[in-house]
Formats: sequence, structure tokens, C-alpha cells
Amino acid sequence: MGSHDNALLTLVDQKTKLAGSNKMELLLFSLGGRESFGINVFKVREVCETPDITRAPNMPHGVEGIISLRGAIIPVIDLALFFGEQSDAKESKLIITEFSSHLQAFHVASVDRIIRVDWEQVKTPQPMLIGSAHLITAITELPDGKLVSILDVEQILHDTFEEEVHFAIDRVPEECARPVFFVDDSTLARKKIAQVLDSLGLPHLQATNGREAWTKLTDMAAHAQRDGSDLKQKLGIILVDAEMPEMDGYVLTQNIKRDLRFNGIPVVMHSSLSSVANRKMGQQAGVDAYVAKFHADELASTLHRMLRG
Repeated sequence: MGSHDNALLTLVDQKTKLAGSNKMELLLFSLGGRESFGINVFKVREVCETPDITRAPNMPHGVEGIISLRGAIIPVIDLALFFGEQSDAKESKLIITEFSSHLQAFHVASVDRIIRVDWEQVKTPQPMLIGSAHLITAITELPDGKLVSILDVEQILHDTFEEEVHFAIDRVPEECARPVFFVDDSTLARKKIAQVLDSLGLPHLQATNGREAWTKLTDMAAHAQRDGSDLKQKLGIILVDAEMPEMDGYVLTQNIKRDLRFNGIPVVMHSSLSSVANRKMGQQAGVDAYVAKFHADELASTLHRMLRG
């Protein structure tokens, strides 16, 4: 590994210092074309040269094969196949990522650098009807005006390793079935969360980023104050993602916990950032529970337990 990669890894090791600052660090990379992509450093375990990839039959679409890395067998996903990019580069890199306690390698043409951005400058893209737009969760602009497309890792992995998840848990008793408010910037994640809540018989409200969520939550609190109602009867649990455009889940949680109107309403962080360090960051922000995506059984049992008190 070259000195450039070692410098990147040193920066990756500093990732836990950003919690609660509403900032994130993006690892920028190329797939061989002119477009620049980014992935949240929180998801990155390391960057390495591409070793020999073992090909195997009946691999899912987009999976080139597998590698052995420090005792772990890791699937290698060719991102260029998803985005229709073609590269003439003779060298390439692997970005080793951790997602919901699973490791996978993204094969890319080159790795550029790590940049720090404000979540406020990270915007949800406008809906598009064609192409690979559904694989992009957000867009940010660099100081030189270049746009960076931020990967929706959840959607890419779902498209690659799609499988139906079945879980069995009793519906929440009607007298305990208070509404759940959830926020996530991934369309796929919102769909899966809604499926769990519907299976539990729970009414739900949602938002697509932290700032939208905070606006909706404070509106709910203000309305409850005006009509003298109990907010806890209208809002049983708040479910937040960690990384979101405009306001991340750590800052959103801190805002909720500092506002006395939300006293007694638990906040659950539901995130693909499943490492011990990320769980500690959630605890420091004040979350009452931490559930890794997409563990439907764990999410269902956590909500069930909290609502039954």
C-alpha cells in the first residue's frame, strides 16, 4: 500500500470525532469516468490495492468474486456496472466497507481524497425517472463547483444481494400502539421500516432528512401545546438514521433531548453504522436504543418492548 493510501487510512481512523458537529467526511473516488462519487467515511474500514479476485459461478449481478482479507472472505462489488461507467485505468482500488455488521469491497478505478463537509450543504437530489439515480442518496458541491454524488449503499447492497426478510412478532397491543415517527434519507430504508411498523400494527409518520424531521417534530409539539394534549399519546417513539442530509441523526437527537416537550419519548437510532464506536456516539448524543439496519426482528422487538413500557 502506498503512502497516499496510508494517509487516507489515518484520516479514516479519526472518523469518530465528528459526532454531534453536523459535519461528515466523504471519501471521494472515481469509477473511471468524469463523475465524482463519495461515500461516508463512517462506512469505510480501509482502502487497499486490488488483489487477485477469486471468480465463482452463480455470483449475483455486480459481484466480481471474492477476496480473503485478514481472515475474512469478502464479496467484491464492481460499482462501475451499476453506474454504466467504463475505465481504461490499469490500476484500481478496493474500498472495504462495513454495513450492518457485514463487510464488502467496492471495486473502483481510483481514490482521490477525504473532504469534510457540512450536512447542511448535502442535499437530497431531485427525483429522476431513469438511469441510476436511485443509487444516489445525496449530492454535495465542492468549492470548485464540482458535484459529488453520494452513494446509497443500502440500495446498492439490496440490489446486489436482494432477499426477502421474514420475521414473526406479535402486533403491539392496541392500547400501546402509539404512532412512530421515523426519518431516513434512503427510499429503501423508509420502505423497510414502514413494513416493520405495519406488521406491528403501528401508525407512523416519516421524514426524509434530519432538518425536515426537526421541523415536523417541533410543529407536532407546538400543536400539542396549543390544544393542551399529551404529545406522548401522539408520538410513541422517534426513530432516527445517523447520516442524513441537512442535519444528521446525532444533532437531531441532541435537539430532541434538549427540548423538554419531548420528555418521556424515546429516541431509537436505526443505522447501518453498526460498529462499537458508532453505537457509543449514539449513546453520547442521547439515544435510548441503537438498532443496526436491516435487522427487522431486532427493530420490531425493540419497538415492541419500548411501547409496552
